[in-house]
Amino acid sequence: MDNLFQPFETRDILLIMLSVLIGLLIGIEREYRNKSAGLRTFILVSFGSCLFTILSLKIGLANPDRLAANIITGIGFLGAGVIFKEDNKVSGITTATTIWATASLGMCVGAGYIFLAFIGVGLVLMILALLTYLQTYIDNYHKIKDYELQTLSEADFEHTEQLIRSMGFKAVVISQRYNKESLNTVWRLTGNVNQHRALVETLRRDRQVVAYQY
Repeated sequence: MDNLFQPFETRDILLIMLSVLIGLLIGIEREYRNKSAGLRTFILVSFGSCLFTILSLKIGLANPDRLAANIITGIGFLGAGVIFKEDNKVSGITTATTIWATASLGMCVGAGYIFLAFIGVGLVLMILALLTYLQTYIDNYHKIKDYELQTLSEADFEHTEQLIRSMGFKAVVISQRYNKESLNTVWRLTGNVNQHRALVETLRRDRQVVAYQY
């Protein structure tokens, strides 16, 4: 009967509570941005990683790294579950890597590296919050879009090509489809947000472009 209740230290409870706090801080940021993994997910990831690490140090005295190493494998499967493809865009990679990073922070806490864990959570929050604005700035000046333009003749196609290049785009023809009535061309254009807006407005007024889609 005595073996049913193993002794625990107050320190272990404090470590678990700290891991919950770390998961809470990261989860609030993800929840605020309405991501697929939110508050509860990150709290549980951090808590679970911390608890597994504590257990690996207590019950795996001869080889404590074996149990802890399996945390990484399990987190890999969990992270893969939040990655999905929609149209031509892959989403969820940042959330998956944040889950992975949160697990490492939980392991830090479980192993007793408190200061290192809080430096880590500060860096994670800085990367997620502050670098989002930098990424938006970069995307605004380097935006890639696919346009499908329908023209009636080769001359009209050459006109649209000249128009696109005159607006400063980096342009690549992805595909062309001919039929008896028209020529459909898919362009991949790289430019800033203002260039794309100006192009859409120009295409709307251009009579040599029968139809366009982007």
